[in-house]
Amino acid sequence: MKRRNFLNRVGAFGLGYWASACGSSGLRTGTVSNPKRVIVVGAGLAGLAAAQELQRLGHEVVVVEARDRIGGRVWTSHQWPDAPLDLGATWIHGTEGNPITELADAIQARRWVTDYDQAITYNTDGSPFSGEDEEDLDQLREALFEAIAIAQDGEVDTSIFQATESVRQTLDPSSQARQWINFVLNSELEQEYAGSVAQLSAHWYDSDEGFDGDDALFEQGFGVITESLAEGLSIELGQVVREIRWNQSPLRVITQQTEFLADHVVVTLPLGVLQSQRVRFTPALPSDKQQAIARLGMGVLNKCYLRFEAAFWPTDVDWLEYISANHGEWAEWVSFQRVANQPILLGFNAADQGRQIEAWSDQAIVASAMETLKTIFGVDIPDPMDAQMTRWASDPFALGSYSYNALGSTPQDREILAAPLGNQLFFAGEATEPDYFGTTHGAYLSGLRAAEEILSA
Repeated sequence: MKRRNFLNRVGAFGLGYWASACGSSGLRTGTVSNPKRVIVVGAGLAGLAAAQELQRLGHEVVVVEARDRIGGRVWTSHQWPDAPLDLGATWIHGTEGNPITELADAIQARRWVTDYDQAITYNTDGSPFSGEDEEDLDQLREALFEAIAIAQDGEVDTSIFQATESVRQTLDPSSQARQWINFVLNSELEQEYAGSVAQLSAHWYDSDEGFDGDDALFEQGFGVITESLAEGLSIELGQVVREIRWNQSPLRVITQQTEFLADHVVVTLPLGVLQSQRVRFTPALPSDKQQAIARLGMGVLNKCYLRFEAAFWPTDVDWLEYISANHGEWAEWVSFQRVANQPILLGFNAADQGRQIEAWSDQAIVASAMETLKTIFGVDIPDPMDAQMTRWASDPFALGSYSYNALGSTPQDREILAAPLGNQLFFAGEATEPDYFGTTHGAYLSGLRAAEEILSA
């Protein structure tokens, strides 16, 4: 179904960074003969990966980070000491051959595996799906993805919403089937790619690749990976970058407090921050890079953790799915009871709904979540003991959760974004990965690729 045969290639940047990620035999050995000073902007996975590789080979590296913590969009909360929770990246998606698995194995990080087959779907009135309901939903799903496949064969790109209009036209707007369609589009596309179906490119939304194997999350949170990668690095926290002066020697990274001089700069700013132009580039970035930044989409996936005294939901499942009357409202839940023995539910809101609730108070978000849970499990269920939630679109140092291929963009835009400028300015981050965008392994691999480009410069 995917329009990506042209992407079935050995990476656009060669094999070096992939080999270094996927086995020690691919790592460069020794040290560079002419050490350079490198400033890495951003202490997320991409920045830490680049910094570690460059420092290991003898370069002088300083990581400049706007936040008062490392990790970027990897952010483990310890608000509940007995239950570390990931407010950002949570899972290793596809554990087989995944470089994050190798990092986790190296530090003996304990992991749990969640299972998509351990799931229950609930209808709008709260009743569990019957076998007949499952069959009807599968038929609608097949019709939707067949319509998308037809759109992908078309010459002119459309949005996912436009591509599936033919399926919706056959149904009464107030019918249950229309709600089921909304559920499929939200749970399988918007929740996955964080972009609205009105903005996701039908041609390119799924041009990503993946790894086989389970989805695993960390017992102590994903932060164990970034903490490990940060060991031994010089990291300047609280340094909000305002300007990067390149195409000169030395390069200058100017923050609110000071400036840093460098021979090379690695920029790992999230796509949302690049789109906001909060960081000035002098001279301005080339027009093709600016256009690529503008065309790509920055998505939103927000989380709401609810902690209860005890589980009142089925304890042998990992996923609870709900057919909401309102598009995208609390359609996906994860239970931590089975894997972690914790009575905690995690509810997701993605894309348009994810952005909308950021303006709500914490109390209003919890009340909305509880309204859905009461529909499913009854009005007598207890209130949560506590809650934690995210607002990634409002975070000034992220301005979104992760990138997606928006209508009007193509995978080549990511390669344009990744391309270095004058052997001085290098770019990394999940948005620069044509094959692994929107993932932690994509961010990590992009950092290794940027380091390889500097080493080859």
